[in-house]
Amino acid sequence: MNLHELFLSEKDAIRSGWIHELQRVSGNLAGRVSQADLMKRADEMVELLVQALKASGDTTVGTVDFAVLDRFFDEFARDRVEQGFNSEETATFVFTLKRPLFERIQARSGGDAKAVAQLSWDATELVDRLGLRAVGAFQRMRESIIERQQHELLELSTPVVKLWKDVLALPIIGTLDSNRTQIMMETLLTRIAETEASIAIIDITGVPTVDTLVAQHLIKTVTAIRLMGADCIISGVRPQIAQTIVHLGVDLGEVTTKANLADALALALKRTGVRVLNTGENA
Repeated sequence: MNLHELFLSEKDAIRSGWIHELQRVSGNLAGRVSQADLMKRADEMVELLVQALKASGDTTVGTVDFAVLDRFFDEFARDRVEQGFNSEETATFVFTLKRPLFERIQARSGGDAKAVAQLSWDATELVDRLGLRAVGAFQRMRESIIERQQHELLELSTPVVKLWKDVLALPIIGTLDSNRTQIMMETLLTRIAETEASIAIIDITGVPTVDTLVAQHLIKTVTAIRLMGADCIISGVRPQIAQTIVHLGVDLGEVTTKANLADALALALKRTGVRVLNTGENA
């Protein structure tokens, strides 16, 4: 008897035993996954596993093509990541299949110790391979979700604010790197195209330090803005940052810089022909 024959003849018993094991260990999963979901996943995986074993046409686990299970593990792993599971809990879902498999092997062995040993080894190798596949899918899905969340956070960390009819502002907080600069540039250029703004203010008050790389990123952004037909003003150039830029020998070219956002806005309004009058009591 091989694994495929075992699953064909004992599929219901194996599935029943596996669901029992899942229910036994699912106490720690309360509130995150339902019994119905566990049963559904177990049924689906058993059916796909039978297909994979049948397609292999061999008794050697190493020849089994588990590709038919890839989509199942990807969907399963995505759900587990979103439900807050870790890799160990995800693998446990697969490894609980061992006990019911061994029980059915013992029941069908007929006392043949050699057959029991071989089939038990095949079953162990099978479940281990499936467990590794499940963990691999879990890691891929977790990395994918983390990458997506990081991208969303970068987008949220580069808000483009409309200060006036033709004036946009991009306040930057934190360190600039290549990835963030690319997102910042795309966001700002898109907003310039949407609003037809003529001036963009990049405020670096929240940037802790400016090194050669940060300065190069700023220059690239300014160049892209000018190619869009708009002008750019960099504000928030504190004395320490000004000294650092001079010390580094970075040439900001014809980029207009201001000490703070208020001065940059005043200059932007002046360039757009807007006059601001103080009508307060101290005017």
